[in-house]
Amino acid sequence: MSDYLLEEDTLSPGKIYRLFSGSICPRPIAWVSTRDARGNANLAPFSFFNVVSVNPPVLGFSPLLDGEGQAKDTIRNLDEVPECVVHISGEGLVEEMNATSAGLEHGDDEFVHAGLEKVAMPGVSVPRVAGAPVAFGCRLREIIRFGDQPLAGNLVLAEVVSIHVDDALWDGRHVSAEGLRPIGRMAGNDYSRTDDLFVVERPSSG
Repeated sequence: MSDYLLEEDTLSPGKIYRLFSGSICPRPIAWVSTRDARGNANLAPFSFFNVVSVNPPVLGFSPLLDGEGQAKDTIRNLDEVPECVVHISGEGLVEEMNATSAGLEHGDDEFVHAGLEKVAMPGVSVPRVAGAPVAFGCRLREIIRFGDQPLAGNLVLAEVVSIHVDDALWDGRHVSAEGLRPIGRMAGNDYSRTDDLFVVERPSSG
């Protein structure tokens, strides 16, 4: 067993990243589209992602700075056009989602790179992926920036203003896990499925 006091022990950002990604898992994946002021679209997946509020409805995801301390196109675009679409791809689009993680040149279109069709998303000017089963059109509330060092995070708080959901997946109360086939991110190149579930009843209050 090992204990580390980070202000005293030397753990590199790379080691901390590997510990986080290997132990805080599976992580849901936000597949985020943005656009710049010239209208160029960007699409990228982020697994530092979750729901942070329901009323108001807010999602949070955190693109890290790259190894040179540079911001990714998603953050640069949000600084220009404070809107995004957060998609839940499910397993059916995992190959296309992975393709959009490629390091393209700034301004190159990941929709085109991955062979994905753009469609309009109500309430925002950013396009969504036509085949995505669930998508949330969002307006930026805030970006909390944790510094300018390599691998520093940028916590994006995005308020949901519109929702697209496949009617075959949602009956107004429950989302069909069998239809969505949600996936989670593990460490490295590993992903997880959710087809081996177990039930733990919550304790009653009072």
